[in-house]
Formats: sequence, structure tokens, C-alpha cells
Amino acid sequence: GILLCLLSCCHHFCVVSSFSLSGRAAFLGRTTPTTPRSLCRLMASSNTDRCLGEPHVENVLFIECGFGNDSHGQNATKAAVRACRNAIEFNSIPSINRLVPQGYDGLKLDVLLAIPSKYKDSLDLSQVQQVFPYGSIRFQLQDGGMIAPSGIAIDRLGDKNDDMVVVCCSVTVGY
Repeated sequence: GILLCLLSCCHHFCVVSSFSLSGRAAFLGRTTPTTPRSLCRLMASSNTDRCLGEPHVENVLFIECGFGNDSHGQNATKAAVRACRNAIEFNSIPSINRLVPQGYDGLKLDVLLAIPSKYKDSLDLSQVQQVFPYGSIRFQLQDGGMIAPSGIAIDRLGDKNDDMVVVCCSVTVGY
């Protein structure tokens, strides 16, 4: 069956008792995933289990959400790293070895990043993947996030304009 849940705020995660793949596809059906081969090749050189691709978590344990921004420099990678850290940094899951077949080696993460389309091409997923200490990861990208004015462009901080880049993140954890 499908358990519907609303994810409302950063630092919260939603526990899901059961979730079908078809239900997950419907949930993600609103996304517009992109799979640039160049990003995949970049990541494949370091770890083939960490790449852009279709979601691969079949048994969902929980979902974590976060957001991150880069106020100066218009760096989508920095904002995405902060979003992923924000999603996972307040959690400890000491029971993974009992919950997941093969323990941490069997853990799977589906990471959905919503990035302003203007800055999506500058995203370096090889840096973003380093946020996650273990697990097989699949990234999906969609247009989203936000561009907000920072109020000032500071040359010495690398600003090209006064855009503040905001990235939203959802991390589905399971096996």
C-alpha cells in the first residue's frame, strides 16, 4: 500500500511503513528528471553506485528534506551540498545493520534535488555525493529551488550578480 505523508519543514523526516514502486513513481511523476551523461561519467569514475538515474529504493524506511543556499558566488554545488547536509545532519540511524539486508552495504539513497534551471548546468554531483558517507546513491534533478536577491553583489566573494541560489533536497532512505 501507499502511505501518503506531507513533508512540511526542514529537519523533519517522514517515516513510511510501506510504499510501492508504482506509488513512488506517481509521487515523483511531477518531477522533470534530467540525466546529463557528462555528470554520470564524472561520478562513474569514482563510484558506479553513485550516479544520476532512476530511483532504486524499493523498501522506503524514511524520507528527509533539506534546503541550502549560496548567498554570494551563485554556486549551485555549494547550495546543493548544504541542502543535502541539512537533510541528513540531525539524524542518527544506529539500527541500519538490523533493518537493512547487508547493513550499510545494502543501504540505498534516492536524492532528488530541485535547482534553479539558470544554475543547473554548473552543478558538480561528484562534490554533492561526498555528503553521504555510505549507500548506493541515485540522483535526480528537477527545475526548482529559488533565485532570490541577496541585496548586494560583492566582487571579492565571486558574485556575478546579486542572485542568491537556493536548492531543495529530498533524500529517500531504504533498500
